[in-house]
Amino acid sequence: MGKRTPLYGEHVALGARMVDFGGWDMPVQYPSGILAEHEAVRTRAGLFDVSHMGEIECTGENALEFADHLVANDCMRLAMDQVLYTPMCYPDGGVVDDLLVYRLQDRVLLVINASNTDKDFAWVREQQDAFAGDVKVRDISSKTAQLALQGPKAQEVLQRLTAKDLGEIAFFHAAEDVEVAGKRALVSRTGYTGEDGFEVYLPAEDAVHVWREILRAGEPEGVIPCGLGARDSLRFEACLPLYGHELDDQHNPLEAGLKFFVKLAKSDFVGHAALVRVQEQGGPERRLAGFRLLERGIARQGYPLLDVQGQPVGTTTSGMPSPTLGAAIGLGFLPAALAQPGTRIAVDVRGRAVSAEVVKIPFYRRSAK
Repeated sequence: MGKRTPLYGEHVALGARMVDFGGWDMPVQYPSGILAEHEAVRTRAGLFDVSHMGEIECTGENALEFADHLVANDCMRLAMDQVLYTPMCYPDGGVVDDLLVYRLQDRVLLVINASNTDKDFAWVREQQDAFAGDVKVRDISSKTAQLALQGPKAQEVLQRLTAKDLGEIAFFHAAEDVEVAGKRALVSRTGYTGEDGFEVYLPAEDAVHVWREILRAGEPEGVIPCGLGARDSLRFEACLPLYGHELDDQHNPLEAGLKFFVKLAKSDFVGHAALVRVQEQGGPERRLAGFRLLERGIARQGYPLLDVQGQPVGTTTSGMPSPTLGAAIGLGFLPAALAQPGTRIAVDVRGRAVSAEVVKIPFYRRSAK
């Protein structure tokens, strides 16, 4: 039996199909099915239990400076209650994890991937031991639940449960001590679906009540609970990387298309020297690229990518038929010269070379809807 979030009983009662995910028993889908859940988020709103995610709290006079040393993005530019997305690297430039950094009134909050929580916390503690400033770190994952309400109706639905004007929370900003359905929470305008939405952090013991109230408030709009299957298809269409697929310790964030989130001009951070060398040598030799299959087939993680001569040149990191676009698409690492839109490649689908074309990413962008 894996670890369980505070909402495990709710998922079972709702008929969810449970699977192991990074050591957690999580819902992959509900009776509505992945396609219906995906469509709900794109057109209305869907509610996700993401309480398996990890949370590390950094306190002390130099907590923000410590976070800035730890990650590749620039934490020092954060305003109070602002959030940023960033890779966290090893000294060789490989990715430890990608995470969110919250600058809050009395602390810095790091939100990390569920499957990496223990590894990440050990890494953060190791960096703390070598850091000269005043900082304390604490893993608060087991005490914290996280719900994600995502989709164009998310604000309208969540607003019914709070007196806080949610319109005041800008994208990648947060508000602390917000009363949601009678419980105190941290509410941020963030998400992992490519849609507008909110993530609600609250004490684990309050999760069931708030989960039920959000579903009740959203019932007139057709808000439904959503599982990991829809979360993956939604993030994939928006080309939001998933650790273990587009990110790992064998790839640096420049290869993974995250140059915007790597601030080489700032003072030293872990991995800085290695990433500077990559840039000075003309940039990464391989890059993450998106592609569309031109023949029948599905590109799965690990499938080889071939050049027009049929030679292996890369590997698929994620792939599936896109529910929104109605096409079979994929992501994978290719030599930089082949990662340009319009380049013809092929995917080795169980011994069959399926023609494909490199396309511009992201596959889906909300503003173009």
